[in-house]
Amino acid sequence: MAIAKQTGYYPLTENGAKLLAKSLGFFSENEELVSTEIGDGNLNYVFRILSTSHGKSIIIKQALPYAKVVGESMPLTLKRAQIESSALKKYSEFTPESVPKVFYTDSELAVTIMEDLSDYKILRKGLNEGSTYPLLANHVGAYLAKTLFFTSDFGLNGREKKELVGQFINPELCKITEDLVFTDPFYDRDSNDFEDQLREKAEGLWQDHILKLEVGKLKRKFLTQADALLHGDLHTGSIFVTQSETKIIDPEFAFFGPIGFDIGQFFANILLNALSRTKAEQASRLAIISDTWSVFRAEFTKLWLDHNQEAYSTIAGYLDHILAEIFEDSIGFAGCEIIRRTIGLAHVADLDGIEDTAQRIKAKTEALDLGRRLVLQRKIIKTPEQLALY
Repeated sequence: MAIAKQTGYYPLTENGAKLLAKSLGFFSENEELVSTEIGDGNLNYVFRILSTSHGKSIIIKQALPYAKVVGESMPLTLKRAQIESSALKKYSEFTPESVPKVFYTDSELAVTIMEDLSDYKILRKGLNEGSTYPLLANHVGAYLAKTLFFTSDFGLNGREKKELVGQFINPELCKITEDLVFTDPFYDRDSNDFEDQLREKAEGLWQDHILKLEVGKLKRKFLTQADALLHGDLHTGSIFVTQSETKIIDPEFAFFGPIGFDIGQFFANILLNALSRTKAEQASRLAIISDTWSVFRAEFTKLWLDHNQEAYSTIAGYLDHILAEIFEDSIGFAGCEIIRRTIGLAHVADLDGIEDTAQRIKAKTEALDLGRRLVLQRKIIKTPEQLALY
């Protein structure tokens, strides 16, 4: 007897995910399956469906019409599921080794079925456990260069670029970033969340008009500068790793924005991890940033020379200008991300997981100082080697 497939949107359960997988032909009707909800994020259900007979497994990800961290009082568009699957497919055109394979998409049900990466580890967890990943910088640097170059006006003709921009209009999730990264942490907002010991420091940031002027400039770039197709939320919880492979996941915040934003988010989350480590371990974390930028710069330069569609790309000094601007923006965006992850709504386990209260407050104070310095000195900091933590 065939399994009937429900129509319209409905939230999946573990059993419902199994039935969906069978109805779509991923498994036979009589196959014994184990379904486990493994999502640890704020916006989606993530089910792992495993066959007990032959070990085949898939991931079913379903967008929820609200943010789990807040509840139904914060409704969200289901269109983000389609944006995520479309972004993964677009990235796979340039760097298929860097993203999970997408097998099926249902925009009505807000479901994406994709490759199971359970043998990988979330990068944030691995770094917090003290692990090192020697190929991480190579992989992330190349991924950033390829995805950002080939979706920019340098890698696309004008018509193709503008048509692609239209496919990735993502106002609701962009609004989340606008508020949580660029606005709320710099004002006394109810959404902010931090220890009492940090209140004086936070209030100092709220009253720092020089800092807020510079954050305002960075926010305007985020709002208006449609350089390339961004992941939009490239933190260390959006990266799966092994010792030999790296996969970028969860691009539901994807949209066209400034090239430096993705780079800055990655830098910031590596810096946040560095602040949680011992002095002896920090050098290896800072090396990730230096090596990632080096790979990005080299790969972006190669693509610029071999595939550029912009007539001015051959003008001496133009590439250097673009790379300098990208790096400057990356440093500024990193500063905003560090501050918001410390006193804003969504924190990181790197800092919150420090059990000793005094050490945790010290690390968070250093994070706020570092974030402020990166925003204010982004025109002065010219190389990753200048990103000293203290």
